[in-house]
Amino acid sequence: MGSREEILARVRDALGTASGTPVEVPRDYRRRLGAEEAASRADVIALFTERLADQRATVRHVGADELGTTIAAALWGREAKQIVVPADLPYGWLAELDGVRALADSQVTDVATLRAVDASVTGCAVAVARTGTIVLDGGRAQGRRALSLVPDHHLCVVHADQIVGTVPEAVARLDPYRPLTWITGPSVTTAVELARVPGGHGPRGLEVIVVED
Repeated sequence: MGSREEILARVRDALGTASGTPVEVPRDYRRRLGAEEAASRADVIALFTERLADQRATVRHVGADELGTTIAAALWGREAKQIVVPADLPYGWLAELDGVRALADSQVTDVATLRAVDASVTGCAVAVARTGTIVLDGGRAQGRRALSLVPDHHLCVVHADQIVGTVPEAVARLDPYRPLTWITGPSVTTAVELARVPGGHGPRGLEVIVVED
């Protein structure tokens, strides 16, 4: 018996005959926000905004008819010249954009191209108020995971009805077989000297537009 087989045999012996037996996971934790955290739907959205601000993300609230203008103003404010978007991004989101080239992403768009753009614009699948988290699953208006990980700035559109109170509520809406990307604020890494280094594993800037439909 080689070393690998010996180690695996010890693991099997330690697990015993019960290994592989389904174990019931307790689910008695709170799955929704309590009234003390959010007594109304407006409170849930306000909590989401507060937690985003805590994570140093920029957040704006707009009506559905203001979305195109708001996206354009956000990109002009960053002096963006070129952005990348999912191929199925709704046309109206960029209808007011002028002077900024929008590159439709595809499987052949390489990392160097994504790094060279000024920002990416996507939608999301669901958002969590308690943690200020946005989740992308590669669905409509979201594109590949690379769009939210490689460009230096990520502008994400969140519709108010996509915001839930807690992580369990978000998980219930998601398909675990899809490529899930959980984003809580801009990318920040703590270096050895305990200094905060932005952009270590993703965009240094996260901007969220909440659409009050």
